[in-house]
Amino acid sequence: RLKGASIAAIKDRFIGTTPQARDLHNLIRRVAPTDSPVLIRGESGTGKELIARSLHDLSARAKAPMVAINCGAIAPQLIQSELFGHEKGAFTGAHQRRTGRIEQAMGGTLFLDEIGDLPLEQQANLLRVLQERRIERVGSSHSLHVDFRVVAATHVDLELAVLDGRFREDLYYRLNVLEIKTSPLREQRPDIMPMAEHFANAFACESGNTRKRFSPQAIQVLQQHHWPGNVRELANRIQRGTILARSKEITPPDMGFDEPTVAAPLPVATLSEQIQYAERTILSEALLCCPHNMSLLAQEMGISRTTLSRLLSKHNLR
Repeated sequence: RLKGASIAAIKDRFIGTTPQARDLHNLIRRVAPTDSPVLIRGESGTGKELIARSLHDLSARAKAPMVAINCGAIAPQLIQSELFGHEKGAFTGAHQRRTGRIEQAMGGTLFLDEIGDLPLEQQANLLRVLQERRIERVGSSHSLHVDFRVVAATHVDLELAVLDGRFREDLYYRLNVLEIKTSPLREQRPDIMPMAEHFANAFACESGNTRKRFSPQAIQVLQQHHWPGNVRELANRIQRGTILARSKEITPPDMGFDEPTVAAPLPVATLSEQIQYAERTILSEALLCCPHNMSLLAQEMGISRTTLSRLLSKHNLR
């Protein structure tokens, strides 16, 4: 059962009030306490590693390491050594024993990012480890027992990869016991501005600079952009805008966008959405002025401490 602090940890990491965001929060809470393998699927930049980190931090293995390996970023000839480690003298350049990523994850979580890019030969080796829970370092004749939870992530269509012979079907079923799918940012448009505000506040605090507002044109561009890079692209553009803005407002060029030449109508927001956005904006700005004294902040805003706590929790600001 998750404690209150653990539930709050999810809210601190995932900003959003859309049905997709709420469903994701609930699924993480349900999946985290189990020890079963999890396959996280979705486009690049949709927060798959953030989900893996939350699954680890909210699990019984949280005090042990979470070890991540990007299966698509390591040369094929080095993957076996990276995963399983090697003994001194196992090959040219192996001047000392090296512990592999699987062994480093002992008692914790092994996060296999971009699992769809793992070569077939190493897929067979990984399957054997998942079945037997034993590994052999390269150059060793002795096996070691390993205890870890595996979480994998991919943007590849693994079912198609299985049909094409690029991914082992038995490994697919071994990894896909529990599945979490992420949504692209373009399908969560009501969450774009809350996320943008969150990143703007975070980058302002990080740099020690005054928080800058988004110009009307910037809001228009943020809401209408297709976001091929998803949340990662949003965070990068907001960070760029925070650094380059010369006035009190962040404009489209500050974030690397062209100024909109035609004032296209903004998507019509419901009254409830407008109230939610206004509340969050006011609270975010107020927190910058008085971040550590909630009683004083409530007094300055003319509301009770209880009401302030409820609003901060509602908008995932505390």
